[in-house]
Amino acid sequence: MKLIVGLGNPEGKYAGTRHNLGFDVLDELIKKLNLVDWNFEDKFKAEIIKSDQLILAKPQTFVNQSGLAVRLLSSYYKIPATDVIIIHDELDLPLGKIKVRLGGAAAGHHGVESIIKELGTDQFIRVRLGIGNVKTQSSEHKKAHVSAERFVLESFIHSEKSQVKHMIKQSIKALELILEKGLEKAQNQFN
Repeated sequence: MKLIVGLGNPEGKYAGTRHNLGFDVLDELIKKLNLVDWNFEDKFKAEIIKSDQLILAKPQTFVNQSGLAVRLLSSYYKIPATDVIIIHDELDLPLGKIKVRLGGAAAGHHGVESIIKELGTDQFIRVRLGIGNVKTQSSEHKKAHVSAERFVLESFIHSEKSQVKHMIKQSIKALELILEKGLEKAQNQFN
């Protein structure tokens, strides 16, 4: 059994923001797999879809408390941390770049910090989705002098949307590769 968790914020006002890329990837994945829609489970603090060998989850806490839902799900279904896959936005990667890895520091991502704290380990798989950062973005963002905290809560600008759409498709391919052929194959293709 694998647990795939997309990180994002639950309120509608955050839909389409950089921080909600994990949610966006899972929403596209369920369309591709023709799965039923999300079902909120209060005991897990998450919307979930469960199949025979897979649980997909969108925590309904805010990103910074994502670890609670991950711990509740992995504990209830007895899923080891190494079988947990987290999909999240990454400021330290250029827009559109994907990296897949097992373990490592949170690199300032509070959602990942929360998961490490709640699971008591960093040994879970991450599909990191590059959103760029304020320093590397267009003059539209530079003029605004936006903080990182505010930047991740902004929607993508029009000129970025085709890159984001492509990155979401590639993320689904990375997930399929992890599930079908393992972490190393996915890392070789996407890193």
